[in-house]
Amino acid sequence: MSAVVAIRGLTRRFNGDAPVLDRIDLSIQPGEFVALLGRSGSGKSTLLRALAGLDPITGEGMTLPERRAVVFQEPRLMPWKSVIDNVALGVPGARENGAAAAALADVGLSHRAGAWPLRLSGGEAQRAALARALVREPQLLLLDEPFASLDALTRLRMQALVRELCRRHRPAVLLVTHDVGEALALATRILVLEGGRFRRDVSVGVDHPRRRTDPRLASLEAELLAELGVGETNIFEGETPT
Repeated sequence: MSAVVAIRGLTRRFNGDAPVLDRIDLSIQPGEFVALLGRSGSGKSTLLRALAGLDPITGEGMTLPERRAVVFQEPRLMPWKSVIDNVALGVPGARENGAAAAALADVGLSHRAGAWPLRLSGGEAQRAALARALVREPQLLLLDEPFASLDALTRLRMQALVRELCRRHRPAVLLVTHDVGEALALATRILVLEGGRFRRDVSVGVDHPRRRTDPRLASLEAELLAELGVGETNIFEGETPT
């Protein structure tokens, strides 16, 4: 099976400084859900923007799909357009042929199709942004910390929704996140970016549904936290990271 994303030697630097991305090699298969972890400033969003075609990049070779879609941390909805018009934006015929309505139904937002974005809750706005991505039937779905601004319960619901939608639509997915638990809940594979290179590339290897108490996930979580420079914590006993 051909990879959806195949990149060799991807490099990105700013103003002649040391490279933010340093000869990155990356392959993502159809239906694969990859989570990208890294400390702040490690280049996670730079890589995502490069894959989305929003940032100039250089490399020895690159294969990217034509159909790509991005969901950002902010919904970025046009306040002067209704929800369904936001979903259909830039996709000719999406409203007329029912594709926009179908995408809204996918995210459970049919009842808000005619609403104005400013009338939506935070979770509803992110669901609308997700519908706007899905209506493009992307081969590659790029998620740039899309749940970071949501409250804890809404975040869990959105994670479950994304997992189900990706199971049904089967795009290749790259999720940028700071949250190790989120990566373990969603991804089939986790990358850790540090110093412009991938320091870890690990398959999660646990079927869904997953439980955080699963000892395999707990062990992997400890390894990833250590890789990110965070020791074991126990917030209930007031301990701090070591």
